[in-house]
Amino acid sequence: MTHGPVADFDVSEKIVAITGGASGIGLELAKLVLAKGAKVLIADLQLTPEAESLVDGKTVIYLKTDVARWAELENIVTVSKDVLGDVPDVYVAGAAVFEPSWSNFWDDTETESYSSVQINLNHPLKLTRIALRALLSRNKKGVVLIVASMAGYQGNFGATMYCTTKHALVGFTRSVGQLDSHEGVKVVTICPGIVDTPLWDTNPNLKQQFGYHPRLAISARVAAETELELIESGKYKGGTVFEISALGGRKIPTYFITPLGYDPERPQQGHILKGDDTRKYDPIWNVLVVERDSKL
Repeated sequence: MTHGPVADFDVSEKIVAITGGASGIGLELAKLVLAKGAKVLIADLQLTPEAESLVDGKTVIYLKTDVARWAELENIVTVSKDVLGDVPDVYVAGAAVFEPSWSNFWDDTETESYSSVQINLNHPLKLTRIALRALLSRNKKGVVLIVASMAGYQGNFGATMYCTTKHALVGFTRSVGQLDSHEGVKVVTICPGIVDTPLWDTNPNLKQQFGYHPRLAISARVAAETELELIESGKYKGGTVFEISALGGRKIPTYFITPLGYDPERPQQGHILKGDDTRKYDPIWNVLVVERDSKL
């Protein structure tokens, strides 16, 4: 039995659960849906002062959540039912890490699994499965929004793990697109370019190493506004992968993705600033030199 597509989906009076909702894009989305009359469940490791000012225990709930622990993801639905009276209508997988020293490909300090894969990849997949069960159990239509990145169809030698997990999220979203038309659960993904968030201030070397430039960055609010449109607008069907950057927004096709800013009439133009690769990967090359000389 088919239940029809989600179509237009006004978040007014809906419940929106956001992992990573205490800062950055997630916090901006929380404020946007709250202004439209939604109830919000912020699932994050800790609250920022701005997020804490929103929490009132009635329309905005905070749930301390480690997204790498699946029982804590399941608890999002439990708390939503107990405190807000129903399962969430919208599930936003926004929590992620970039390239932390404690979990990346080059430092390779972990012995059983990569925590960054648990956070960036397994958490959105599991949250989607949890959302599907919850929504079907209440015979409700709903939306899952996954936050990927333009890194999901590019590569970056220094951000190997990050790019790999974001590629997987794009593939996952395309693979479950039929849930929209058949079950009334829309899964879509947003792929932002560089976003001006507190991430860039956590490490003074990040901006130089990964090519941050103010001209290339969009605000967290712009990214969140795009997320809200993806959630609410029926023109974005399940399986949609949507890019937003300083050059605007576009749906990303399954095949033959034209490079951002590419003009076939001027194929050598340089719309996007390029970093100098000669020195920025020195820390990685140094690691490999040590391993080559280790004589394991």
